[in-house]
Amino acid sequence: MAGSHKNKKQTKKDDFLVQGAILAVAMFLTKIIGVVYRIPLTNILGDEGNGFYGYAFEVYAMALMLSTFSLPVAVSKLVSARMAMHQRRNAFRVFIGALVFSIVVGLTVSLLIFFGAGAISTHLMESPLSVYALRVLAVGLFVVAVLGVLRGYFQGLGTMVPTAVSQIIEQVVNAVVSLAGASVLFKVGTAAGKKSGEELLGPAYGAAGGTLGTVVGAVFALLFLLFAISVYRKTIRRQLRTDRTRKVESYQRILKILLITIAPIIFSTAIYNINQILDLTIFNKVMAAQGFTEKEYMALQGIYTGKYNTLINVPLAMANGLAASVIPSMTAAAAINDKRQIYDKISQSIRFTMMIAIPCFVGFVVLASPLMVLLYNDSSATPAALLAIGSVTVVLYCWSTVSNSILQGLDKLSEPAKNAGISLVVHLIALFIMLVVFKWNIYALVGSNIVFSVCMCALNARAISKACGYKQEIDRTFIKPLTAAVIMGVVTYVAYLFFDLAIGGRFIPACMAILIAVIVYAVSILKLGTLSDADIKALPQGNKIFSLCRKFHLLPRHRLF
Repeated sequence: MAGSHKNKKQTKKDDFLVQGAILAVAMFLTKIIGVVYRIPLTNILGDEGNGFYGYAFEVYAMALMLSTFSLPVAVSKLVSARMAMHQRRNAFRVFIGALVFSIVVGLTVSLLIFFGAGAISTHLMESPLSVYALRVLAVGLFVVAVLGVLRGYFQGLGTMVPTAVSQIIEQVVNAVVSLAGASVLFKVGTAAGKKSGEELLGPAYGAAGGTLGTVVGAVFALLFLLFAISVYRKTIRRQLRTDRTRKVESYQRILKILLITIAPIIFSTAIYNINQILDLTIFNKVMAAQGFTEKEYMALQGIYTGKYNTLINVPLAMANGLAASVIPSMTAAAAINDKRQIYDKISQSIRFTMMIAIPCFVGFVVLASPLMVLLYNDSSATPAALLAIGSVTVVLYCWSTVSNSILQGLDKLSEPAKNAGISLVVHLIALFIMLVVFKWNIYALVGSNIVFSVCMCALNARAISKACGYKQEIDRTFIKPLTAAVIMGVVTYVAYLFFDLAIGGRFIPACMAILIAVIVYAVSILKLGTLSDADIKALPQGNKIFSLCRKFHLLPRHRLF
């Protein structure tokens, strides 16, 4: 009997990691696609166009956070809690109620941003020509609102596959349409700029063309999920027929619970985006006050948003994937108050996140300049220095993202919001000092983000410990991955120098160094004993991976006997 219970728990843990891995891989692929298409897009738009593009996206992201971006998390949490209690009818009613809510709110916010784009870009953003990109993105707010509810429903049912597939479709369409739109509209804007005497009209129009891909990609993703719902409708009807739930929740109650759930999530996630908007707004105003022209500070901003942020966000995508799977899984464990399962999920989610984030941090430090040359053909000092200095935020933001989801799964919804608010205040003070007192220019944005993420990690770790008594394990979560990453970094740097001297060129030395880095890190992480046998077997295809590790003697010697 005990053995059966153990197997049941193991199956749940396997599913949690498998579903997390599916979404993490999908998000990683979408970010890779994003990096690949942003290379030619960056070249088409130039640094000024990337500045308009990035600034409009910050406002779009903020509007999304305040309106409906929290819905996937809230719907996932509410649906999974009801499915765990076999209340399938109530779970479906949550979906319907959230869908109506998203349509109303999404449409309202979309119209407000569209018609208010002129005032926002001129008075708030200090960048009037960002209006074109912002108006295009405003249309996408409505589409993404509905899209988020559909993704949250499937995640709450315990499957990340529809979300994963829809994200890949969305990004592929986004890439194609963005490049075509940017190229065509940049030429149109340039021609119009020559007639009007506005030299930045070409980059501004190009930025609007680039944002067109975001809207069209979201539409295609929505169509796929609507198809998935239509395929799944027979199963839904069967579940509703066999449901014996005595108490059916009213839509009024569902809406109330939904609002209570999303309010702290909105606040905490909005802080992550509002700090970017505030950063860029403060940066522009201070730079203008210090005598820089709009062209100069928008070019710096374009490097920050178009090159630095694009690369930093790639590993963050995998953390977001794992975080999304943590919430329904942690909610179910918390509902039955299974301490051991809660601790296992917290430990595994943070440890696997750090195993991805830490080597990315070291890799960005070691290969900062080669990566900028490889991806953007940019050998100037500023982009590489930004990446090297700011790469530590990969570790910090990944950790804070997963810990946010852990707290949300533990029903401590207000903690991430409170912690984000405290961190924002500290962050803004640090930014002001770095910009005005130290005059660190664009590096102040990176430095203040490091301060913000450090605060979030410390406060979230304290909140998790207080919520469930969990004490963070240090050795296998941080020290061993860092040791393996340092070994990787040294070998990678030597390998890059060798191939650069022996072969040279833009592509081969960097690509070979990255390939060697992956192999060296994988071997190091296994030989150092970072993963237990159970951890390896819990991975997708874990038994096969474990057999291969034993066959090639990749596990610590004491575990082979």
